[in-house]
Amino acid sequence: MRYWLMKSEPADVSIDDLASFPDQSVAWYGVRNYQARNFMRDQMAIGDGVLFYHSNCKIPGIAGIARVSTTAYPDAKQYDQTSKYFDEKATPEQPRWFNVDVQLVKKIPLISLSELRLHPELERMRTLQQGNRLSITPLDPLEWNYITTVLVRD
Repeated sequence: MRYWLMKSEPADVSIDDLASFPDQSVAWYGVRNYQARNFMRDQMAIGDGVLFYHSNCKIPGIAGIARVSTTAYPDAKQYDQTSKYFDEKATPEQPRWFNVDVQLVKKIPLISLSELRLHPELERMRTLQQGNRLSITPLDPLEWNYITTVLVRD
């Protein structure tokens, strides 16, 4: 089992949106970074743990716990000419972009980015590194355990 931090802009899909979706599940569409795509396509497995992170908002931070609920499959938005995620080089025979579905486990009180930075146990966490802009980053099991057992408040 692996663990991931996955960023979503709440104006697009928030933790509350995820809670309201059928099966509390969403396709993690629109990833257009090859490294993040490769994480989904090549490394994610059903049951992997996910920290659902609100980004590009007033107070960024971890808003929920989720799990990967499907294996990777082609992102349908790459074929939709009306989508901002359209890719003219992608074809159904040779898709360029993939996504997984993510299902809510539980919404939590927001753990802000500034709060995450206060904990020396998390100093190596990729999301906290200078210049990191990836929307999907792997978590060390120790980081996952620290966040989910020490920082998560019900």
